[in-house]
Amino acid sequence: MYAEERQQAIAASVARRGRLSVTELAADYDVTTETVRRDLTVLERAGVVRRVHGGVVPAESLAMIEAAVAERDSSHAMEKDRIAAAALALLPEDHGTVLLDAGTTTTRLAALLPRDRQLVVVTNAVPVAARVAGLPQVELRLLPGRVRRTTQAAVGSETVAALGSLRADVGFVGTNGLTAEHGLTTPDAEEAAAKRAMVHAARRVVVLADSSKLGVETMTRFARTQEVDVLITDHGIGHDDRQRIRRAGVEVVLA
Repeated sequence: MYAEERQQAIAASVARRGRLSVTELAADYDVTTETVRRDLTVLERAGVVRRVHGGVVPAESLAMIEAAVAERDSSHAMEKDRIAAAALALLPEDHGTVLLDAGTTTTRLAALLPRDRQLVVVTNAVPVAARVAGLPQVELRLLPGRVRRTTQAAVGSETVAALGSLRADVGFVGTNGLTAEHGLTTPDAEEAAAKRAMVHAARRVVVLADSSKLGVETMTRFARTQEVDVLITDHGIGHDDRQRIRRAGVEVVLA
């Protein structure tokens, strides 16, 4: 098979099957991994595929527009409800400080905060702030920054700088993708910077992610898997994913 024919076949296979690893492609076409990497470089330059850690995905899977908040809120709703409820067990004691990231699951958690516990809640998310602003037991601190329309999260240098001076007992963080090898990712660079600052500001980092986010890599990494203390997800997580994440030192809680 000529290189051009193999490259066309690889492009078709990736489009049909989604993410594929370099070793899988080398076995499929009986060539070395170095040959596959050269083919993928050609295809990426042509805009057909996008290289990710250890493999390749269709270009459109990383270039896609983020779903609006209302659309994301209706996706995997039951799983998100259970994940938010499970997260209550990891809240700090009275007068603790909680960081709540933007996201549909963190917003659910905000709605479930116990009425008998005094908490300081720091967030960059407009929906989260709206949920807790009227709660008498919560001292709300809203981070500064430009609010993104897609996620309704404050981002930018002001957000990152404000987080740099904070230290929270626990941070509840959302993610668009998580793999044991590459870590936590999100499509927008500014939102990634805010999430990264949250991870660094929290003594304990808890990721709230339904199983559809696992095995997914989007454009920008904001944390390595080893920086996470706990992952709360649903029973849809695959056995291999769960084992790899646990080997990275992360406690996996199934809700």
